[in-house]
Amino acid sequence: MTTTRTRSRKFKAILAGGIVLGVGAAVTLAAWTDDEWAEGVFGAGSFNVQGSTDGTTFTDHESEGGAAALTFDLNGGDNMSPGDTVAAPFVLRLDGPTTYDATVALTSAAGGGDNASALTYEIVQVASAGECSAAATGTSVVPAGTALDSITGAADFDLSAGAGTATGDPVSLCFKVTVGDSLEQGQNTTAQWQFTATSAD
Repeated sequence: MTTTRTRSRKFKAILAGGIVLGVGAAVTLAAWTDDEWAEGVFGAGSFNVQGSTDGTTFTDHESEGGAAALTFDLNGGDNMSPGDTVAAPFVLRLDGPTTYDATVALTSAAGGGDNASALTYEIVQVASAGECSAAATGTSVVPAGTALDSITGAADFDLSAGAGTATGDPVSLCFKVTVGDSLEQGQNTTAQWQFTATSAD
């Protein structure tokens, strides 16, 4: 009787140990993992407008302090008198790396000095810088008689990006400034215009 009970206890102890070992093996197998990764690389396009006062040499004029200095034609230098109209070209294009077309708008205009109110301006689009003169006609960008500090009635125009790395086709603007009867002698006037180009989808 004593021998039978002892064997029974040993058997149960071994069985219990076997159950523990089985649970431990299952946990070890569940710890296997494997990973996969994916990534994308995204490049941005380029967009830059350049200006030229002669239609040949283009550069950036990105700030008020770095504005392009227009050279207005006037016999006798800068001695303007009532009734005079003077003209100067300004040419815009998209540079070679640019990948998008653009819409351009005249976004600000300012006139300073004692004779600012005596001067008005007009902008027309012409075939080339060489076509700009006081008598030039073309597509109206700003109507004649506009005050130096006004952009009322200004029309947008488009610039096209070039193919590949080529520069875009230039658009030539002709600025025409006319002197009114209220001009005062011996005074200087400054004018400044800002164009903003927006990339097209």
